[in-house]
Amino acid sequence: MFRNAAIIGVGQSAYTRRPEPGQSTLTFMRDAVVAALKNAAIDAKDVRGMAVASFSLAPDAAVDLAWKLGLSLTWLSQDTNGGSSAMSMLGNALRAVETGAADVVLVLGGDATGLAGYAKVAANFNTVTQKHLAPLGHGGPNGVYALVAARQMKKYGLQKSDYGHIAVAQREWAAKNPFAVYRTPMTMAEYLAAPMVADPLSRYDCVPVIAGAQAIVVARPDRAPKGRPGVRVRAHRASYNYDNQEGDGLQTGISTFAKEFWQEAGVGPQDIQVASIYDDYPTMVLAQANDLGLTPGNDLARFCRVTIGEQRFPLNTWGGMLSAGQPGGHAGGLNGISEAVLQLQHRAGERQVKGARLAVATGYGMTMYRYGGTAAAAVLERAE
Repeated sequence: MFRNAAIIGVGQSAYTRRPEPGQSTLTFMRDAVVAALKNAAIDAKDVRGMAVASFSLAPDAAVDLAWKLGLSLTWLSQDTNGGSSAMSMLGNALRAVETGAADVVLVLGGDATGLAGYAKVAANFNTVTQKHLAPLGHGGPNGVYALVAARQMKKYGLQKSDYGHIAVAQREWAAKNPFAVYRTPMTMAEYLAAPMVADPLSRYDCVPVIAGAQAIVVARPDRAPKGRPGVRVRAHRASYNYDNQEGDGLQTGISTFAKEFWQEAGVGPQDIQVASIYDDYPTMVLAQANDLGLTPGNDLARFCRVTIGEQRFPLNTWGGMLSAGQPGGHAGGLNGISEAVLQLQHRAGERQVKGARLAVATGYGMTMYRYGGTAAAAVLERAE
């Protein structure tokens, strides 16, 4: 457990499908930083560390962003691990505060690529994509994860509607989140009637690309605003290139550390009251949930139909990226962490889970060739 470091504030910019003239990665990040510092009751001059992740910040780097934000720092990091960047940055920020490298650290992610810019990122994601996937017209990650979804359906006896339970439930949560891009309720019939993107994935299985930014503030627990508990991290683990892309994609790197992860946390999957599971696709929500042990007996169908569909277990209570939107992956991962913090601080408004004290959050991403090569998870708790 990180005893001398905690998340004390969160903030985000507006999220939008299409940036207006004058809006850019920098303006979205600026807005998220202002909101997070205000939320944490921290002055910008007190920030001594910063971690940044963005696909569209280039040609600027983290130090350029520090300059533009007017931050003088003793600790600086830039992460490139996509959907797990937020979790990676969180771990590094916690260690920076614990070791005294910086007593207040800003963790920031965001993007404003636009659809054309995202298509360029997807086609040039890495050399394997450039040389072996893009020439086939694979259409980006949707085509890759369609294959993973088909394998998952066959192995676990899933129906298309099982994924729909996740999408429909998260849209219900999104209706209570003013930052979510898609808030109109969705029925199972609408989900099933959606246009096919890459069989078996249809429109509502694929995360919508948006523009926006998210930030959190990590500091000593006693720096939390008066009357508000900080949020500590009981356990934090990560995995990179866990299987050399030789598996079937139905497990993630979480499977390599889950046992030790829960031992370190001192709690189990059954104790979790809120879950923020990285949701670029419902398929990968199930893969991560299964690796974490949230699906007893590996019964993914029951998890979808009963745990989510009937019992409405608090999964991705901000609406997830499937409804709130994915700003490049980086801020999407931070969104899940921020939502866990709001829930544990009992500040989630209409979507508050009563008495929430323990949450799990994950990150997953960086599709190397067949599926993601990075994964991370953290157990968070309300610190009294």
